[in-house]
Amino acid sequence: MTSTILRTDFEKSVANYWNTNQDDPVNLRLGEVDDLYHHHYGVGPYDPSVLDGPAETREKRIIAELHRLESAQADLLLDHLGPIRPTDMILDGGSGRGGTSIMANQRFGCEVDGVSISEYQVGFANEQAARRGVSDRVRFHFRNMLQTQLPSDTRQAIWTNETTMYVDLHKLYGEFARLLKFGGRYVCITGCANDVKGLRSKAVSKINEHYTCDIHPRSDYFQALAANGLVPINVVDLTEATIPYWQLRAESEVATGIEEAFLTAYQEGSFHYLLIAADRI
Repeated sequence: MTSTILRTDFEKSVANYWNTNQDDPVNLRLGEVDDLYHHHYGVGPYDPSVLDGPAETREKRIIAELHRLESAQADLLLDHLGPIRPTDMILDGGSGRGGTSIMANQRFGCEVDGVSISEYQVGFANEQAARRGVSDRVRFHFRNMLQTQLPSDTRQAIWTNETTMYVDLHKLYGEFARLLKFGGRYVCITGCANDVKGLRSKAVSKINEHYTCDIHPRSDYFQALAANGLVPINVVDLTEATIPYWQLRAESEVATGIEEAFLTAYQEGSFHYLLIAADRI
């Protein structure tokens, strides 16, 4: 079973990274705030007052604020999915610990499937759905999002939240085009390299190495979307909006050392944080 899902050495290395980083304090500490666990970053200004006040509660305030920013990012993504009815089915490509899928079900009341190549993440996310009593509507699968095994023309919306840097975009969007109904919506939030200022910088290379990923240039997204009948309807540059998250995280006890690379890459202009919404035609 595993060999049919993890087909390349790179996929195996990515799965191993996420399977063995089970105690990552960033995702776990932030998720413990309200039992909603994400695997992405945040947007929006942070409340500077969290850095003031009693020292003994400073870290607790920072963690809660970082979690607020990452949930705000997920809400922003869901805002762009278009009208979703309770009878619709939607898909989370690279679903992590399941936070955005659970938020989508809470907002729309629809069925949500999530797929991940990390068996640990799938088990964690399914436990979360069961604890919330929504496992009949929110399901997570140990599958490859390049080959989901789900029926064609069944999804009203699909999203990827910081997961596209692990896959070939043309293969991914071919699969999503197969799954989406005509007029269905795909939304992506991702970091991507700046074609104009150089496809790679030292900071971007450091991010690649840290997360065992392969960051795509911005142009690759639009070429792959167009080649697979996915037409952008909205593109939002979130680069400035995500910088405060990284600045605050650098002040926290959950900082991993990669914060400087993200801040350098965003501030020097070699890296963008984009939201892309595209319709299936």
